[in-house]
Amino acid sequence: MSYAKRVGAALAPKVTDIAPNLSAAFVHQALAKAISGVGPLPSAAVAADKQLAQNGGDVERGIHDVIENHVRYAGIQGFATNLGGLVTMAFTVPTNITGLALIQCRMVAGIVHLRGYDLDEPRVRAAILASVLGEEKVLKLIKSRDLPGTPMELAADPLYEASLDTVIANEVAAELITRAAGKRLATTVGRRVPVVGGVVGASTDAYVTWKVGRYVDREFLPRAGRRRRR
Repeated sequence: MSYAKRVGAALAPKVTDIAPNLSAAFVHQALAKAISGVGPLPSAAVAADKQLAQNGGDVERGIHDVIENHVRYAGIQGFATNLGGLVTMAFTVPTNITGLALIQCRMVAGIVHLRGYDLDEPRVRAAILASVLGEEKVLKLIKSRDLPGTPMELAADPLYEASLDTVIANEVAAELITRAAGKRLATTVGRRVPVVGGVVGASTDAYVTWKVGRYVDREFLPRAGRRRRR
């Protein structure tokens, strides 16, 4: 485990005190809003189909644009919610985690949709949440047998157990908290130079979102029936 992650894990309980509603239920709500749409953001499928149309039906280019758009969204909210250093931590941590959860779930759902998966299927939704954990965390959970397979395997498993939903959602909540806590360590300089905290937050959230997007792009093969146009 890297130093940043060790620090994040150590600080995670403190972040939980500040954001006590970060739970499996919170993660499921974030996923539902990401898929159905929230505020000015249309549903994940509608947004992804728009990118597909703008790229002449080329699925790979559509997915590329879905990832790039959400990396930008992550950077914008990361900057806005990491200004001010520790003084504003009680207000910005929950907002940052909520925003990042929505953005990453929406991005993954868009990619999965373009690969031909049904976003209404419970096993597909569980696979989306598992994807947000990132490849490294997923492989660790598979090794420890806390997860029966990769996100794509979950999405295609006809024997998927609904009880896994809560397990995966709890892991996502814990991972989001750990990331936020680790990032807070890097932005403490923002107490004196507030904009630095915003820059660190923006680059960190954008990079993590990009990594998740690339992982999902590699992980999910096209489902039967989805035509790939070039």
